Amino acid sequence: MAVPVDLGARSYTVYVRSLSAVPSLMKEAGLEPGRCLLVTDENVAAHYRTPLVKGLSDAGWTVRSLVLPPGEETKSASCLHTIYDEALDWGVDRQTPVLALGGGVIGDLAGFAAATLLRGLPLVQLPTSLLAQVDASVGGKTAINHSTGKNLIGAFYQPQFVCADPTTLDTLPMREYTSGMAEVVKHALIKDPPLFARLEDNLVSVMTHKDRAVASSVLEQAVRVKAKVVNADEREKGRRAILNFGHTFAHALERVAGYGAFTHGEAVALGMRAGLYLSHQRHPDSLNRDRLDHVIDAIPVQDDPSAVPFPELYEAMSADKKNQGDTIRFVLLRQLGEAYLTGEVPKQQARHAWNFACSS
Repeated sequence: MAVPVDLGARSYTVYVRSLSAVPSLMKEAGLEPGRCLLVTDENVAAHYRTPLVKGLSDAGWTVRSLVLPPGEETKSASCLHTIYDEALDWGVDRQTPVLALGGGVIGDLAGFAAATLLRGLPLVQLPTSLLAQVDASVGGKTAINHSTGKNLIGAFYQPQFVCADPTTLDTLPMREYTSGMAEVVKHALIKDPPLFARLEDNLVSVMTHKDRAVASSVLEQAVRVKAKVVNADEREKGRRAILNFGHTFAHALERVAGYGAFTHGEAVALGMRAGLYLSHQRHPDSLNRDRLDHVIDAIPVQDDPSAVPFPELYEAMSADKKNQGDTIRFVLLRQLGEAYLTGEVPKQQARHAWNFACSS
């Protein structure tokens, strides 16, 4: 399966293929064998680094591997500079590709390194988590976190291609898999009612990864939603902001609770429940809250979010990237498949929404 991302001179393809296809895909993308920098984390490296390096080496590439600690804390200035030091000490040039092998953290971090090293190195995204395959690796967003908030330092930088190997989901911890399903559900809610219906009809098998064929098909549909939105608004000047449904609450929760306390998908699931509450308050006649919440609430959240004080959460929302001045902006649903951005959410309504999100 191949999904095109049509951005003119920056166009590329998202392939759903085995990682063994990466050397040939690099050749198709016009990347000539030479040096390449492979960035991954300890968990992913244990499964996939050795066969990938062998395949690249057999194809004529000289591979330098950089293995970083797993977890959200890695998306930091210190780890970014570790990549800089490794790359510059090795002597990379502007033809040296950076391969990001891992989940959303590695994709964001290595992507930002590629965007800024020598003012831009070729980037190849090799997402191994569901969240990264359906969302983080597609669209060119790269970033690191700051103490003020999540993803506040970054750049839009498109890859040469994306290769998402669905078999990597077999080694994904179940908590990370269900976390990634939050982004699949989000794509369905904001843009694709037929995808939402498929999730409803196959909720148990999809959430437990029991049926690989169904999971792969759902993955493809979710990628197509992301690609369609990015095609229309590459740099989030308008419609692309709808991809942040649930994220105003989610990013604030991650910051206040401490990065890693909740997975990104768990935070997004809670944020979507809060967003659904706000949406239903405005559009009760066009939005079936119970139906939509049934699917969102199927995403398990390991820890108790009600322990996070709302005043701290609300203060953290003030650093959200979507904000305009002092106005905190939220993505809401007018109906299933139709999302929009608004700043007209009083603090007390946001509090009620958070209480609803924590009520499951």
